[in-house]
Amino acid sequence: MVAVHQSPHVLIFPFPAQGHVNSMLKLAELLALASLRVTFLNSEYNHESLVRHTDILSRFAQYPGFKFETIPDGLSQDHPRVGFAMKDMFASLELITKPIFKQMLFEINPPPDCIIGDGVLGLTFDVANELGIPIIPFRTISAGCVWVFSSIFDMIQAGELPIKGNQDMDCLITSVAGMETFLRFRDLPSFSQVSDVKDPLLQLMARETSKNFKANGLILNTFEELEGATLSQMRNKSKCPKIYTIGPLHEHLKVRLADTNRTLSDRSSNSFREVDRSCISWLDKQPKGSVVYVSFGSIAVLPREKLMEFWFGLVNSGKRFLWVLRPENVPRNDGECDGVPTELVEGTKERGYIVDWAPQEDVLSHGAIGGFLTHSGWNSTLESVTAGVPMICWPCFGDQQLNSRFVEEVWKLGLDMKDVCDRRVVEQMVNDLMVEKREEILKSAAEFAKLAKGSVNVGGSSYCNLDCLIEDIRMMNKNC
Repeated sequence: MVAVHQSPHVLIFPFPAQGHVNSMLKLAELLALASLRVTFLNSEYNHESLVRHTDILSRFAQYPGFKFETIPDGLSQDHPRVGFAMKDMFASLELITKPIFKQMLFEINPPPDCIIGDGVLGLTFDVANELGIPIIPFRTISAGCVWVFSSIFDMIQAGELPIKGNQDMDCLITSVAGMETFLRFRDLPSFSQVSDVKDPLLQLMARETSKNFKANGLILNTFEELEGATLSQMRNKSKCPKIYTIGPLHEHLKVRLADTNRTLSDRSSNSFREVDRSCISWLDKQPKGSVVYVSFGSIAVLPREKLMEFWFGLVNSGKRFLWVLRPENVPRNDGECDGVPTELVEGTKERGYIVDWAPQEDVLSHGAIGGFLTHSGWNSTLESVTAGVPMICWPCFGDQQLNSRFVEEVWKLGLDMKDVCDRRVVEQMVNDLMVEKREEILKSAAEFAKLAKGSVNVGGSSYCNLDCLIEDIRMMNKNC
């Protein structure tokens, strides 16, 4: 009897947050394009949002062997799941989701040949190891941030953590290999800026990151030409057998879809929110490179006073702006602006456009966009790099503090405004980005955009690394 060869079965399990799900869905589609069978395991809460606002069911129905499964995230239906409340997710996933996930792996048919688990979701590593299933974590943050998290115990041993009350935050950190010349205390990821080494989030990040380097490999949404120096440190000093750099994923997916004569439709977002495409029509009417795009991502919640400082700074700059203001960030009452000064309302009508949520990749690639005021989330940073759009960085938490430092100091792609929220500084930064320092930043931006696109085209570093990842997964197939 002739043996039947089936494609390997990969189970993908992201951390239940917008940025994580977005990039891991792109990876899922790339693997499906290569004819791998993929099960995408989403939280029930997030899957419901995706089905409501996107075309994911019809989009992925074209791939034989692709299926969605859901699992509880352990939080109540009315939990906000934004801002610092997101930290509740870690405990609920460990306590409630982990045993359900383990039972699911006993029952799923066919069993997975490989699990690609979110690298911050240590439960996938624990369960995979217990059941003898190969595991390849995917970190949705930069290689630099992974490296800093992996150096937490080195910083503790060097006496640089915990941060002391009188610490000069502009002093350099010396115990993260390769970053001694530019990494300051204020640039550490927020989870590392602690006054107690027993801080639960610090310990969690150190623990989960150490697991990443004990797995069958590590997938990163980055490219060699952007983070080569950090990647060299990781490869030289870690025991991880393979590090697959396959980003920027959003551009990589477009290239692979084009290879098979497919394209993404306007509805092909991975957003938990309704996308307002009216902003594209507004951009079509604006002069080339004249608009500052403003978005602080899917999780950060701005206090009213900070929101007002940004609003005044944008209006006072005299520049056109497109601002993504999620409903929970807008000071409204019965649909009207509540207590917003008249000059802001009028200035916005004259030069601005505000939406609840925007098709960000399309916005950043639009010719009218001249700059991006961003929270420096990794997806946003990579999308801006690929589009060649200069950035003003105002990081909120997580990996964003480190990303903003790299943008200004290492890659020379923008300006770092961390730890400052003042209308005069916002106004000055916008004018620097759009006028005074524009030429020098645009030069770097164009160079990195070319490198980003080259990395995901045939023969590029990320294109080849994805092929290697797919081949290595095929080798895990028990049916081959």
